[in-house]
Amino acid sequence: MKGLVRHIPNTLTCISLTFGFYAAISGISGNYFYAMIAIFLAAVFDFSDGLAARLLKACSAMGKELDSLADVISFGVAPGMMLFGYLHKLLDDLKWNDSIVCKSLLLAAFVIPVFSALRLAKFNIDKRQKTSFIGLPVPAHAILWSSLITVLSSGIHESRCIFPQFAQLLSSIKPEIMVYVLPATALATSLLLISRIRLFSLKTSSLSWKRNKPVYLLFLSAIVLIILFGIPGIPVTILLYILLSMI
Repeated sequence: MKGLVRHIPNTLTCISLTFGFYAAISGISGNYFYAMIAIFLAAVFDFSDGLAARLLKACSAMGKELDSLADVISFGVAPGMMLFGYLHKLLDDLKWNDSIVCKSLLLAAFVIPVFSALRLAKFNIDKRQKTSFIGLPVPAHAILWSSLITVLSSGIHESRCIFPQFAQLLSSIKPEIMVYVLPATALATSLLLISRIRLFSLKTSSLSWKRNKPVYLLFLSAIVLIILFGIPGIPVTILLYILLSMI
């Protein structure tokens, strides 16, 4: 029985990795909503594998390495493929695919997996990040981009949020502008991954309000934002996470 128990955390990690593969395939195929859902599910299992390892006392060196490898796919490659697919579609619609300069804009999608890998490598050797993070965590970065691209690609139907104008504003940005804004934004947010900004950890060891006030405030704010704005409230929540950490 003990032999089976110690494999539970790694099994959960592999499930997270599976969702990451699905998200990457869906993202480059243009199925952004399903890619976003897969990234969310990957994040859930990524959180649960560490929790299971601690509760079952089944932590291992292999589990740590496997977790990082899975995170590169689920939270680095997957959102990168979503951005690549979306930028390619924009360039194709604009008939700009023949331009070498515009083709080079597609390279912006690769900064997400590259900087995500750098972030994970730094995390593995940095002993200061036991109770907090230095730099934006890769799951939060992936959620930011997957939700943002989903909003930009679909506009989100009015019935999905109380304030549809917010989603319509995001989706009404001209493609001619978007093909330049998105690469610049991808570089800026990717630099946050390896920045020295300290962010509080969402992994708690108790349910105490005093010790976990920022976490509770973030989750309550996320619920309100998603109810009011629908999917556009998700990237706003990630920005709020950064702001709360800085405060």
